[in-house]
Order: sequence, then structure tokens, then C-alpha cells
Amino acid sequence: MIRHSLLFALVLTASSPLYALAQASHSPVSSTASLHLEPLSWWAGMHNPKLQLMLHSSALPADVTQLKVEIAGQDVVFEGIEQTDNPHYLFINLDLRQAKPQTFDIRILAGDKQLFQLPYTLAARADGSRERQGFSNKDVIYLITPDRFANGNPSNDNQADMLEHAAPENSDGRHGGDIEGIRRHLDYLAKLGVTQLWINPLLENNQAQYSYHGYAITNLYRVDPRFGSNQDYQRLVTEAKQRGLGVIKDVVLNHIGSNHWWLKDLPSSDWLNYPQHPDAKNATTSPAASSTSPSFTSPSFTSHRRTTVQDPYADTQDKRDFVDGWFVDSMPDLNQRNPKLATYLIQNSIWWVEYAGLSGIREDTYSYADKAFLAQWSKALMAEYPHFNIVGEEWTANPITVSYWQKGKINADGYTSDLPSLMDFPLYEKLVESLNEPEGWDTGFIKLYEMLANDVVYANPSQLVLFEGNHDTNRIYSLLKENLPLYQMALTYVLTAKRIPQLFYGTEVLMTSPTKDRHDGVVRSDFPGGFTNSKVNGFSGKGLNAKQQQALAFVRTLLNYRKHSAALQTGDLLHFVPQNGIYVQFRCAAKHALAGNACYQADADKVMVIYNKNDQAQTLDLSRFNKVLAGKSSAISVFSEDKFKLNQSLVLPNAGVMLLELNHQ
Repeated sequence: MIRHSLLFALVLTASSPLYALAQASHSPVSSTASLHLEPLSWWAGMHNPKLQLMLHSSALPADVTQLKVEIAGQDVVFEGIEQTDNPHYLFINLDLRQAKPQTFDIRILAGDKQLFQLPYTLAARADGSRERQGFSNKDVIYLITPDRFANGNPSNDNQADMLEHAAPENSDGRHGGDIEGIRRHLDYLAKLGVTQLWINPLLENNQAQYSYHGYAITNLYRVDPRFGSNQDYQRLVTEAKQRGLGVIKDVVLNHIGSNHWWLKDLPSSDWLNYPQHPDAKNATTSPAASSTSPSFTSPSFTSHRRTTVQDPYADTQDKRDFVDGWFVDSMPDLNQRNPKLATYLIQNSIWWVEYAGLSGIREDTYSYADKAFLAQWSKALMAEYPHFNIVGEEWTANPITVSYWQKGKINADGYTSDLPSLMDFPLYEKLVESLNEPEGWDTGFIKLYEMLANDVVYANPSQLVLFEGNHDTNRIYSLLKENLPLYQMALTYVLTAKRIPQLFYGTEVLMTSPTKDRHDGVVRSDFPGGFTNSKVNGFSGKGLNAKQQQALAFVRTLLNYRKHSAALQTGDLLHFVPQNGIYVQFRCAAKHALAGNACYQADADKVMVIYNKNDQAQTLDLSRFNKVLAGKSSAISVFSEDKFKLNQSLVLPNAGVMLLELNHQ
């Protein structure tokens, strides 16, 4: 509801999708083609009492001295307005330190004439919001590409105001998966044993092509209507919590989609890096350059040279080519050095955490954004939610490059980060490589063993997220040449490593992909059973072949065992140099706080993991592990429930993995 004013009126009807958006925000303020006020709402009692509202309208006068702002809120302190070189934008600064939950009016006047009277809501925070617990080593993250998981509401597949319609036969098109599809299968996910859902971006992607993946966002405060609504997202998080599942939001700070409304009237001439060429692909029309917008020039594309950010010898232009360059011409690169944009992005992230009740953020293409801003952003989020967690994507196989971005790392250039976690691409790469290689002096398991020695470069290696695959990598079962024992080793390694583990949807039912070339649309194929044309149903198990059934049972057993294993969640790690194609690790949780590795404490809870690549039966001499096995007399297999005595050798029947829980004498 936007009230009529003398110079400007906005009619918001219940049939408009913007009406639904306003309702979802618990605020009568919404964003339209003519008027935008963001954030849509806010909360009383936040750690940071400051709030900056961005108002956009062509009705704003060019002369800021004509403007007057009146705030009719109790204890809402108006601290002034700011403008950029585009007079269509007004930034309103408020201090909410003493403000209580309320809805108040914001009046914008030009002289004595009222331009707008906008109701704005400060909501009450949910109980315990500040103390919310983020994802941790106790969790297992399950990554979902929502368009490809399950179609729970076919009626929203096509929307009149969206450029791209459903094309399920096209691997790069939209298939119809949505929030409702995920919600309907929460019980499956809880039974599987995962505890956190990382969902690829759900926000509006009104692009002509490839909109299904979600990474070209065109409205940062609106769930894409083909996925559902803001309320649907909020409901999903609530119902997931009821089943012991948290939700992690996929956030993109580096870029937006070329059809974002900003592109029609940029907030300032320095809002983007290398402003967009008017002939950019994948846009409806060329952005309308007004007299207040910058001249559009051909964008420079990123070099993807991620080391330049921390390289002491890198040329300044090489650094800029990486950070400021665009990914593709449909993804304009944001200039986070602009302080108003920086504030906007920080507030947007906080808004979604508070509104939806999230337990974490995965930040896309982390190092591609301005690094000073990234430190500011992560610090602000963690100050607002001290027990929260954020994982950043730094896609490189070099642990030194990854370690640069983690909180606590003392960097040579003095850079300080507040980012708790990163994706462990280096260990993932070595996992796949080592399993595929024959055993040798410098091949096979030894590569995995020696990569762990690089943990010394991290401030907190146990907080890294290790994965078997994601939406940008080929499927693990295919990468391992559809070898089930190797697949089982890979999954066991990820789920027993001293890391936070993450699985990709469909891995549990052996989903496959090409491996010679990367084909994202095929990697992100439909989950079997999530769509009406599915002949196989992974949710119910109907139609799964014998290997798929075996894999699903294996993953479910391991996940549910991990839920109750302190050793696998938070225990110390001890591993032994691989010999004869056999690699042995222990995870051990101490019962008492003592110095040293808990695996040397006789009464610690211990799990032994044995990876064996040999096709022939092997005998493993246990005397090598006597220091760890002291105080333990027997073991039970987590997978087969077979029992073993630990005073003798173990017979390893063939290639595969054994997971043993060690018992006290």
C-alpha cells in the first residue's frame, strides 16, 4: 500500500506479484518499475543500529536542497540523506538504537509538496535470532539445484513477467523444480541423514537464457516466482528446522544479471565495473542510458587469475583485470568499492538471514569481489550473528591461495579476513586424482596423504567444507569410472574427514555426467522421481537398480552413523603413510581435555577407516597401530556389523573401505 501524494501515486494491487512480495516482507513497502525502497523492511534490536534505505524514483527532484524527509517513527532517528550523481536515487540514513517494533511513515517532500508517504515496518526479531547456530562440523550439507530437484507446483513453471519459460527437454533450460518440490521431500532428506540444505540461488533471474542456475540475479529481494514466493522460502526453512535441517543461502556479491532494474537507471556512474555494452547478450532490451547514467562501454572480462589478489609481484592492472572484469556479458560486475553499494549488499545478506531464519551462507565466486569489501561484509555478518557460519568459494587447487581468505590467517600483505570457512577444492582435487591413479611411490593414496600435510597453511583447516562434487564439477561416480568401491571410498573419505562434509544432490543414487568435457546442464540433471516423466524414483526407491540401491543404503548408513559419532564430527585425526595400496586413518574424540592427539588416549572414542585399492584379499598387520589400539580389544563394522578382534591381523577381502568403531576392553 503506497498512499497517494501530490506529485506521485503508486497503485499496488493484490493481483500483482509485487503485492505478494510486500506481504512476504511483512511490510507495505515494495519495489516496482516506478518506485523502489530497499531493504523492504527491517528489525528492531539489531546489533548494528544503523540502517540505510535506498529510494529510487524518477519523481525525485534533481536539486537535493529541495528535498525534505520526515520520519514519523517513535525513537527512529533521522540522520540525513545522501545522493549520488544520479538524482533518481535518495539514500536515507536512520539510527534505530532505541526504536521498538513498529510501522512508521516516511514522508518525502519537495518544498511544501509531498512526493511520497511510505509506511515502513520494523519487525520484532525472532527469539534467539542473534544467537542462531550456524552449520558446523556436526553437520552434513546437501547441495540442491532447485530447478532440477523436484517440481512440486507445475502451475508456477511459466510466468507472464518472466522471459524464459519451461523447456524440460533442454538440458540448459528450465525444468520446473521449485521450493515446493524441496519442501515435499524434506522427510526423505532427514531420513537420508543430512542436516543442512545448501540451495543454489532462488532469487529472481529474469534472463532470456540459462536462468535456471540462479546466478544472474535481477532482484535481490524477490524469490523467483518460478520457484515460489518469499513466503514459500520462509515456510521451507521453518519446516526444515522442524526436521533437524538448516538452510544455507547461496549469495552472489560479485555480479548481478543484465536485466536487473539497476541497469535501466544505474544508482551511480561507478556502481558497476566496466559498465555494460548496449548490445550485451541475454538481455531483453539494451539498457536505457539516461543523462545521469554513465556511457556504456564494452566490458572487460575477468582473467580468472585468482592469485593476483595476493601475489606480491602482480601488476596493478593484472589485479584489476581479475577483480573488475565480468564473468560474461549477462553478468554485470559490481563495484563494491562504492560505499553505498557495499552497505546495500551487507544489509541484503542480513535481511535474508533474519527474514528466513537461515543457518548459513555460501558466498559464490568469493575472491572475485573487492577484498576490502569482503572483509567488511564478513565482519558485519559475524558481528550480527556471532555463532553463524559462512563458506566462500575459492576455486583453486592451491591451498595457499585458499588459506589467504580464512579468518585467523596471518597474511604477508596484512590482509585480515573474517570469513570462517572455504570450500576445500585442493583436497577434493587430490581425492579424485588419488582414487583414479594406480598406487606408486608418488601416485595414488600418497597424494591424498601428503595434501593433508598442507593443513599447516590454514588458520583453521577443520572448518573447511570438503565435498565429493557440486553443481560446477562432473559427477563423482562418473569421474571414478562408475567403480562402486572407489565411489564408496570417496564418500567415506568426505564424510569421515576432519572437515565439514558436503554432498551433491543425487550422488546417493549414482547420478552420472559426461567427464571428457564440462556440461553444466547435464551435471545438474533431474533427480529421479522429482518430475512427472521420471521412470525411476530415488525418493521412494522404486525402479533403482541393484547398484543404486546399494549406494543409497551405504550413504544412508554412513550419514546416520555420523550423526551420533563425536569422533567423526569433532574428533582428532591421525593417519598413516599408505602402504601396498592401503591407507589407514583414525578419528578420535577425547573424553578428557588432555594435551596431544586424542588417538593416543586409551579411553577416547575411536573410529578406524581402512581404504583398500587391492582387488585381491590383503592381510593388514595391526601391530603398526598398537599405540592407537591400546585399550581397545574389538571392533564392529559400521556397514556390515561384523565384529573383529584387534589382537590379530585383519583380512581385507577386496577393494573397498572398512569403517570400524573400536570398542573398549
